[in-house]
Amino acid sequence: MTHKQTTGMPGGTADVGSAGGGSTAAARPKRNRLSGGFFRFVLVRFLLIIPTVFILVTIVFFVMRATGNPISAALGGRLTPQELQRRIHAAGYDRPLIVQYVDYIGGLLHGDLGTTLTDNQPVTSILTRYGAATLELTLLSLIVALVVGIGLGRLAARHRDRAGDAGIRVFAILCYATPVFFLGLVLKLIFSVWLGVLPSSGRASLASEMQFTRLVSPTGLYIIDALQLGDMKVLGDVLEHAILPALSLGLLTAGVFIRLVRTNVISTYTSGYVEAARSRGVSEHRLLSKHAWRPALIPIITVMGMQIAMMLAGAVLTETTFEWKGLGFMLSTYLKARDFVAVQGIVILIAVIVSVVNFIVDVISALIDPRVRY
Repeated sequence: MTHKQTTGMPGGTADVGSAGGGSTAAARPKRNRLSGGFFRFVLVRFLLIIPTVFILVTIVFFVMRATGNPISAALGGRLTPQELQRRIHAAGYDRPLIVQYVDYIGGLLHGDLGTTLTDNQPVTSILTRYGAATLELTLLSLIVALVVGIGLGRLAARHRDRAGDAGIRVFAILCYATPVFFLGLVLKLIFSVWLGVLPSSGRASLASEMQFTRLVSPTGLYIIDALQLGDMKVLGDVLEHAILPALSLGLLTAGVFIRLVRTNVISTYTSGYVEAARSRGVSEHRLLSKHAWRPALIPIITVMGMQIAMMLAGAVLTETTFEWKGLGFMLSTYLKARDFVAVQGIVILIAVIVSVVNFIVDVISALIDPRVRY
């Protein structure tokens, strides 16, 4: 009788199985990437920016004053002792250091980074005037790094342990190991001096600079400003001036991306699920472009924040080499003049940018990488 009841209920077995499957599914719920845990993760990462920047600001403040007050460092020897003391007192640099620090933090909270000592300009105006140039150079260099690094990294992985792979690996090591200023000088020598096909310095020619004065609201990003003008000649001139600086700075990071992409593509290319796809007859091209490639992107995004920080550091030498008047160029100029107020403001802005970029990278990694737990 029991057998009849079991077989006589067509849905009986299916219901039991379904119930079992339901309990398994309940035990292993599908993870919601935009859950409350994710937003807590984002909030915590965002709040960590505050102590990070605070610590960096504190370190920069006290290091900048390790050799004395900024006015003596910048103007000592060019003023009479009486005039020097008068300016030190007027700026408040004769007060206790902790009092100066508290006043400086209070000014930062109100957006006041001080006034440069050598040319008497608000530091905030220096940052807004020259920050766009550094941003443009960094973005162009990142494009070069991604195109060269990802392209050659995939090619090296596809031709693993062959002559092409060995050549690409040597190229990656040269890119990473060559000082950015030396690479810039070599590129200038080849393309500007010997071949004469690209300009050696500046962001644009004088004629293009004059055209930008016609704009009512210039952005400081010359490519966007040239598009606003609608003048393709000016746009071409701006791009010509950007090629060598972007190559110099971009190839430095491209060397890292080449090795990273190659290593991760090879790792996923030999994994179990790729082998299973290969056994089903999936072509090698599809295996590389679909199955092995996408998981290999995750480590690239993870290290991108660090590489952007390296680019901002390399921008100092790149902008000086090519007289690209951005924050790096001005930082070098103010360092030579020992204008520590200006140096302090530029370094703090760079620290804030790096912290924000790392926060964005952490959020993107959490969205795309299932191994991130929150």
